[in-house]
Amino acid sequence: MSQALLTGLARTTRPHTALRRFLALDAVVTGTNGIAYAAASGPLGEFLGVDSAVLLELGIFLIVFAGAVGWLASRTQPPATAVKIVVDINILWAVLSIVALVVWLEPTTAGLLWTPMQAATVGGFAVLQWTALKAVAASR
Repeated sequence: MSQALLTGLARTTRPHTALRRFLALDAVVTGTNGIAYAAASGPLGEFLGVDSAVLLELGIFLIVFAGAVGWLASRTQPPATAVKIVVDINILWAVLSIVALVVWLEPTTAGLLWTPMQAATVGGFAVLQWTALKAVAASR
């Protein structure tokens, strides 16, 4: 990803600000998703074809993860190691979502569409965060 594209997406030329914005966006999207999964695990489970208990557990995990990512986003200079962990978790989430879709889940049509879409979104966050982290390191 080019530096120009990165700064355009983040609407800043400052790498630390770009990284913080991508972390914050991840926290908001992930937290919203987690709250929805936890609060409406029954209806969403039926809609997506996913067991409601699994959706509830995923929702709780996502809420906690979003809180941690939000905390990182609030730091003036998020620690590189912590950001790498977020990137790794996001990559793992994206990959496991597709594996679960193929191996384990029996989704409805909505679930068949939703699962790869959310995996791509999370994978996109990982790419943006990794690219911004590299830009931060290059700016030192």
